[in-house]
Amino acid sequence: MEGKKLALVAIFCLTFSMLPSNTVSIAVMSVDLGSEWMKMAIVKPGVPMEIVLNKESRRKTPTAVCLKENERLFGDSALGMSVKNPKTVYLHLQSLLGKKHDNLQVALYQKRFPEHQLQEDPVRGTVYFKYSEEMQYTAEELLGMVLNYSCGLAQDFAEQPIKDAVITVPAFFNQAERRAVLQAARLAGLKVLQLINDNTAVALNYGVFRRKDIDNTAKNVMFYDMGSGSTTATIVTYQTVKTKESGTQPQLQIRGVGFDRGLGGFEMDLRLRDHLAKLFNEQKKSKKDVRENHRAMAKLLKEAQRLKTVLSANVDFMAQVEGLMDDIDFKSKVTRAEFENLCADLFERVPQPVKDALSAAEMTMNEIEQVILVGGATRVPKVQEVLLKAVEKEELGKNINADEAAAMGAVYQAAALSKAFKVKPFLVRDAAVFPIQVDFTRETEEEGIKSVKHNKRILFDRMAPYPQRKVITFNRYNTDFAFDINYGDLSFLTKEDISIFGSLNLTTVRLSGVDGSFLKHADAESKGIKAHFNMDESGVLLLDRVEAVFETVEEEKEEESTLTKLGNTISTLFGGGSSEPTPNVTEPVQDEEEVPPESGTESQDKDNKEEAEKEKQEESEKNAAEEKTQKTEEEEAGSKTETKEEQENKTNGEADAEKKEKPKKKSKISEDITVELLINDILDPTTDQLASSKKRLQDLTDRDVAKQEREKTLNSLEAFIFETQDKLYQEEFQLVVSEEEKDQISAKLREASEWMDEDGYTATTKQLREKLSKLKSLSKDMFFRVEERRKWPDHLAALESMLNTSTFFLRSAKMIPVDDQIFTDVELNLLEKVINETTTWKNETVAEQEKRSPQERPVLLSKDIESKLALLDREVNYLLNKAKFAKPKAKAKAKNGTSSDKSNGTSEEKTIPPTEEDPPAKSETPEEVQPGEAPPTAEDAAQTETDDQTPPTEEATTTGPTEKGHHENHIDDEL
Repeated sequence: MEGKKLALVAIFCLTFSMLPSNTVSIAVMSVDLGSEWMKMAIVKPGVPMEIVLNKESRRKTPTAVCLKENERLFGDSALGMSVKNPKTVYLHLQSLLGKKHDNLQVALYQKRFPEHQLQEDPVRGTVYFKYSEEMQYTAEELLGMVLNYSCGLAQDFAEQPIKDAVITVPAFFNQAERRAVLQAARLAGLKVLQLINDNTAVALNYGVFRRKDIDNTAKNVMFYDMGSGSTTATIVTYQTVKTKESGTQPQLQIRGVGFDRGLGGFEMDLRLRDHLAKLFNEQKKSKKDVRENHRAMAKLLKEAQRLKTVLSANVDFMAQVEGLMDDIDFKSKVTRAEFENLCADLFERVPQPVKDALSAAEMTMNEIEQVILVGGATRVPKVQEVLLKAVEKEELGKNINADEAAAMGAVYQAAALSKAFKVKPFLVRDAAVFPIQVDFTRETEEEGIKSVKHNKRILFDRMAPYPQRKVITFNRYNTDFAFDINYGDLSFLTKEDISIFGSLNLTTVRLSGVDGSFLKHADAESKGIKAHFNMDESGVLLLDRVEAVFETVEEEKEEESTLTKLGNTISTLFGGGSSEPTPNVTEPVQDEEEVPPESGTESQDKDNKEEAEKEKQEESEKNAAEEKTQKTEEEEAGSKTETKEEQENKTNGEADAEKKEKPKKKSKISEDITVELLINDILDPTTDQLASSKKRLQDLTDRDVAKQEREKTLNSLEAFIFETQDKLYQEEFQLVVSEEEKDQISAKLREASEWMDEDGYTATTKQLREKLSKLKSLSKDMFFRVEERRKWPDHLAALESMLNTSTFFLRSAKMIPVDDQIFTDVELNLLEKVINETTTWKNETVAEQEKRSPQERPVLLSKDIESKLALLDREVNYLLNKAKFAKPKAKAKAKNGTSSDKSNGTSEEKTIPPTEEDPPAKSETPEEVQPGEAPPTAEDAAQTETDDQTPPTEEATTTGPTEKGHHENHIDDEL
């Protein structure tokens, strides 16, 4: 029983902690940002994980935005506009993020969407869309609009504000592309908890729902994700691991990733589109080339997308487009064999991401337990056929939602990162697809000849896990210098991939103030210049800080007493101690520059080993000195029985030894170095540029909101005019309105209708609201009278039923014998009074209302009837609850029966029978009412009856505890 109580308390506390605050939004969302579609999911109190439905009640939304002169459209509305006016619709924005104007990907985008005009940013070198001189937007700004729209959909679905989000990105996104997504999210007003790789989100979703199947035996699973724009193969290892924080927990680790940036369903759609255009031209129904008509090509693309889906289940299908060009219809038969021939070279590329993933993970296909399909393009039969041969498995796994897995995995991660939710831990170790290294040069002198030597140190290897911190130490610099952060060996990429990849150089780091720190600490030994790097949860590399570290050596002071040591230890625990920085969680990269003339990997390993041995030797010497000091104290404490001469001789000998081998104390000093970062790949927008972009997007949002509000007001005004004109001729309205009032309302409605036809559609929102407010005010009394007459029958019937029920209950309560009576006279009298007053009020008000004309304001109001009903219901429920929880009176027993009760060991309370002096009204025992409830006393009743100024209500005739009992009993009864 006690365990059940504790469980209930725990559930209550958990539920209470999940309740939303009135001021703080705690719902979180995820956005699976695909190149063609995006899916959103939310987590909020009471809703664990759920996919967001858009305004069309669909579970996925096109990643599209339409920009017209006076409005913006998103999702399906924007996609529909792409057929009518493709120049105003922007699609597949992901492929332009973090790219310069001369990138091959930009040229490919221009070829696919020739209706758009792409210009080069003179400062950043990136591209922007130019629709007109006034309408020019970057890819980040357009993506920010899309993210803002997705946030709005999630907020409408969650019915509360949402700002925290986890956004998915392709695993092959480099540093510039990831920063571009973060910039777009910042423009959208979203707080990004993490950029999670889409393949990692899928793997997390798969693991969360199979937690019970994960044990300490490693299981390798491959996810093959072919979406609209790209293909990714990922090898994931599932295994339980022990952690200090939460014990044994399941973990997923990304072991290998292979990808193809250009292999996806969209390329298949384009080839089908071009094939349909060729068929139309061959029919020679028009002299024009359909490929030069952007609108016609957009129609063919839409039909090609439908055709690809149908051919996945049928061997042939009839493609048709009405009014393709110049009012000419198009109709032609296409077979699955023709489609497979069109995409033959694409299907040949299907196995390559699998091979690349196995190579990165250093595994064979025999070590992979299962291959699971993800992404819409994997539904193409030929893709599955080729992939099945490549992976050498009996079947492909289809036990995951190919469209929504990434969104669901990302929202689980969002809930885990949010402080408002507590989820079961699932450890995620993602991996960096591209290696990163540090390059620097230094002068060397060999046989009197000075030369500049180039050095490089690997910071993050390929498939290195992150988040992770690394430290690189430069030991041979005592003046200002610079080093470069670049990508490492990318030989696993093809030449085309590297050209699309962009700049191989990331950042140049210039350090200043190094010589000043050396001059300041000239007496100390230099431990090098340490650069602290951090690859965060989003896979973005950051340089946290650079510091110069020095070490000073001092002789130990006289031996401290035990109390002094204890005091120093306590002060260290509470914030004192050395100023040495906290050690990193991961093992730092020991990048010492004390390199022999020969360079290469062997010299680097030698330097690392020498440094490690040096540190171990210093640490062992320090430990040995401390042990010796402790041993000396013990010997001194145990030598009290020795003779004075022996003690003196021994002490002198130890003192001489201590002077020879006295340990030295080392302390470290760190000083921050000024850092200047020069970005070499894609420049980030300046603060002013970001502020300007935010303002432009906010202005567009405000314009959209104002337009929606005006349209809503305009529709409301139109609807009110037509509906009210119609109602004036309905029977129930004609009954309550006079001819004079009817003529007045009709005239105003007719005037408003004429104004709408002439000026209404160009009027401002304020003018429309004022017009609507005046019309509503004019006809308010008429609607009120009609509404009241509609409510009377049901309300009066309910009141009559309640009066009958209350009267019957009162009669039954009064018939209870005195010995068994559980109600006091005050309670019964109060109920009787309420019944009589309600009956009198009903009869008098109804009679007066019948005398009035229907065109006059009624005196019988529905709200008054509801008030009377509530009062009667409250009084009767109070007495019913009292009867429900009342215990029967205990009968007085004879004296000779007392001993038997005691012998039986019962715990029943002893009941004192009423005496002659006690009136019957006070004969109730506390057992007759619910515990914690105080019945009205005789003094309270007398005071109530003599009080002429206050009407006898429930509150006036009960004490404070009784009111509490009222409330609690009422709640218990409802439950």
